[in-house]
Amino acid sequence: MSFISDKSNSSFFSNKNWGYQHLLWLGLLSLIWLGTLGWRHLIPSDEGRYAEIAREMFVSGDWIVPRYNDYLYFEKPPLQMWATALVFKLFGLGDWQARLWCGLTSLASIILVGVTCRRIWGVRSGTVSALILASSPLWFIGGHFNSLDMGVAFFMSSALCCLIQALYSENNSNQERNWMIACWVMMALSVLSKGLIGIVLPGFVLVVYSLSSMDWTSWKRMHWVKGLIVFFVIVTPWFLLIIEDQASFFHFFFIHEHFERFTTKDHQRTAPWYFFLPLIAVGFLPWLMQLPFAISQSFKERQSQPGFKPLWLCLCWVVAITFFFSLSKSKLPGYIFPVLPALAIMTGVWVTQLFEQHQTLQAQRNHLWQIQMIVFGIMFAIGFFFISKISKTGEVYEADLYANYAQMITLALSVGVIGSLLAWIFRNQIIKSFLIFSWSFILVCLTAGMGHESVGRLLSGYDMAQKAKPLIQKTDPLYSVGMLDHTVPYYLEHPVIMVNYMDELEFGITQEPGRWIPTVDQWIDLWEQHLDQKAFAIMGWNTYKQLVEKGVKMQIISEDPIRIIVGKPSPSNP
Repeated sequence: MSFISDKSNSSFFSNKNWGYQHLLWLGLLSLIWLGTLGWRHLIPSDEGRYAEIAREMFVSGDWIVPRYNDYLYFEKPPLQMWATALVFKLFGLGDWQARLWCGLTSLASIILVGVTCRRIWGVRSGTVSALILASSPLWFIGGHFNSLDMGVAFFMSSALCCLIQALYSENNSNQERNWMIACWVMMALSVLSKGLIGIVLPGFVLVVYSLSSMDWTSWKRMHWVKGLIVFFVIVTPWFLLIIEDQASFFHFFFIHEHFERFTTKDHQRTAPWYFFLPLIAVGFLPWLMQLPFAISQSFKERQSQPGFKPLWLCLCWVVAITFFFSLSKSKLPGYIFPVLPALAIMTGVWVTQLFEQHQTLQAQRNHLWQIQMIVFGIMFAIGFFFISKISKTGEVYEADLYANYAQMITLALSVGVIGSLLAWIFRNQIIKSFLIFSWSFILVCLTAGMGHESVGRLLSGYDMAQKAKPLIQKTDPLYSVGMLDHTVPYYLEHPVIMVNYMDELEFGITQEPGRWIPTVDQWIDLWEQHLDQKAFAIMGWNTYKQLVEKGVKMQIISEDPIRIIVGKPSPSNP
């Protein structure tokens, strides 16, 4: 039976039913999205790093100059650290507090995508596009992981949505002006989130769109004077304050972190040019079979629709940003986050047509949808044959942890199989089928992601830190010998003094060389002076064994298979 003939389903996303049904699924999604932020402990390196920078900002009260382990840290602007420090002030320290900004911005993107599509393509497109983004694995992971990438992805995709709504509005109307000013605000906040890409990439996309569509009217509708004033009012104050306070900031941030990072391999994050293509495929996996048709629809819009072409703009957004980061010598998975909302808009508009076209065309597309359910059911079932490989991952001491993680992956695959089967059973009621499939993928991502705590708890060093924390006072020196642990200082609420190791703190150390100890021998001399003074150190097990062989007196106060915390032995227990 065709979906169109199903009266109950055909009205499911009607304007009449929009309010309470939309609020119902949005409330449920918000509960799942935000309520699970604290289910995992922070893992290295981004999660611990940005939590600790925000914690030090909150403790010191210095909201201008970011520091990491009390060293100058100018790699990124401070917007997310400001927000997280404020969260710490309001709610205290914790795992969910450290991730709250990423959780809120990722959820807000889902809502904004839904609002944008609802206005331009209708109620159904709004809900469908929002659920497509929410069920995309890469977006779900990004929304539950403390890094800067989700924040900048939110503001950049918000700039896209605001631009679409501005250009969709009547020319020279108040709506056009307000949405366009909002677009400039979002670009400014993107810059404060992660740097110049916040305005460079949207500008690049607009050039690509105009050249490829020959639609130059958007340039006349940008409200340049008001927009630039708003942009610089938001962006300029912090940059002026920190440049005035720290003369070295300008070269490091604008030259090293932008130009040199893009053109050189200094950050050792190299990858082949096609690095982001399989990442997009996996990150957008549930909707990959629909994506070619969505892309084709964007091309048709470019050829046949006069004036503004929103779907073509979304495709230009995806292609231009992917191309830009593919050229970069520095690549990380989070860089590609901003393309997912645009993909969700394109695919959502296409998938909505499964619900609305006339019966002949509907039957053809419904057949495609049925094939998708079968393919994913088989894919999840095949996954069971690879479960045993998970327990063989990592070091020997991690075997039991990965075995537990394998159980959670088994549960996630089971949810995927059941969800795909139920979606296929309701294949002739295609809205129900879509809802079942999208929500099952959200649960798959939730189960697999939260299950990583089986391994992540050890990586975080949380248990080791909690054992040592009561013994280490705020004024006691805490050294990090031959390593930089990104999570333990946060859980100890105590920055470390680096010993014989710089890593990403090299810039800050070179600016304030008196804040570190260049060699292990110098540290040993300092450690052995004043034995009655308390001091502590974090190190790896190999370093500990080497120091024991040298006769350095240390007392183990906390340990795990990865690292160890030692203290000076008391005079009564040398």
